[in-house]
Amino acid sequence: MSEHAQPDTGAASAGPQGDIGRRIAQRRQELGLTREETAARVGTAPDYIQYLEEKPSAMPGIGVLIRLADALGIAVSALRGSDAGLPPGIGTAADHPELAEMSVDECWERLSTHGVGRVAIDGPAGLLIVPLNYTVVDGAIAFRTAPDATPATAVGNQVAFEVDRIDEALSQGWSVLLQGRGRAVTDPDTVRRLNALAYSGPWAGGERDMWVRVEPDAISGRRIVVRREA
Repeated sequence: MSEHAQPDTGAASAGPQGDIGRRIAQRRQELGLTREETAARVGTAPDYIQYLEEKPSAMPGIGVLIRLADALGIAVSALRGSDAGLPPGIGTAADHPELAEMSVDECWERLSTHGVGRVAIDGPAGLLIVPLNYTVVDGAIAFRTAPDATPATAVGNQVAFEVDRIDEALSQGWSVLLQGRGRAVTDPDTVRRLNALAYSGPWAGGERDMWVRVEPDAISGRRIVVRREA
């Protein structure tokens, strides 16, 4: 079977769709290689490198994977993302990283792609940080809790809410920080709307039918950008 026409899908496992192509493209660009140069190193055709990078379902056979890893100077395990289940943050920093500020619109866009964040509350017992499910609605974040649970102490107090994503394979990531005052949602129509918009019930389970809304006084975000050296 030609590796150019139909890659072997049974010999390697990449995890999430498209991760191998993303890693190939990122590493190739870090090294300043064209697809033609990469293909020459691997012993394949440039259009096959393009196929791997752009086709989400592409999966190279183990022989091609080994040659790719060797050509790109990384381990096969890193190319396959075999370390994806390890604790985040133990990888090495990328070459030439930079911190870039995100616009307010980009912050909201990132917030809207997630469903679990962390709220920091300065309560009677001191500063606490609690992970929880949340929903973005009408320019605010909202979460469900129980009246006697720690997140309920956000009501009437200033809180900070944070969401982030770490890409261990590429040593990149981003974070968004929202600051505002927590308010209990008491209007029945608004509660029904929030219940309908929530993509999931609270992962922690139990009776959590109290909605808390945090409207931002400030929102900011930063992301790590890896610049390829000229």
